[in-house]
Amino acid sequence: MSGFLILLAIVAALIFVVIIIYNRIVALSQRTEQAFADVDVQLRQRHDLIPNLVETVKGYASHEKETLDAVISARNAAQAASGPAAQGQAEGVLGAALGKLFALAEAYPDLKANTNFLELQRELSDVENKIAAARRFFNNAVQEFNTAIQQIPGNFVAPLGGFSAKEYFEIPEVNRAQVEAAPEVKF
Repeated sequence: MSGFLILLAIVAALIFVVIIIYNRIVALSQRTEQAFADVDVQLRQRHDLIPNLVETVKGYASHEKETLDAVISARNAAQAASGPAAQGQAEGVLGAALGKLFALAEAYPDLKANTNFLELQRELSDVENKIAAARRFFNNAVQEFNTAIQQIPGNFVAPLGGFSAKEYFEIPEVNRAQVEAAPEVKF
């Protein structure tokens, strides 16, 4: 009888440990979802500022239609992207297009001095900083989650809940060079 009780205690302890590990993985998964939602909020703020910025630039540099269209096209693609990998790639293209837009401002002193443009540029810079912070938080949450489901004993419990590794939100190497390159200014 005592052997049966010991076996029952061991089974109960194992079930308790599995429950604790499973709950931790669920909490980490929820944290990544919440962190991605924070990134999404910041990206939406960025996307909302862009049409105003383009309209302001259009008033001064309407003949720069190609650059303005590229920014709007990149914004629309970024809004349509879903998932961290696709959004990271689309946001990289958008960042490069915005860089070209701001380079245009250098060629138009009146635009550069326009208070509306300066305010929009300041707001966009502020949002960019918030996006960077939210991305860092999200990627940290993803790293913690992925580590938890890959380490023992989490790697045994994660498949029970259907958990799999999550993607980081990063700019792909292909777009990184484009984003980091200085924009070309044409006169």
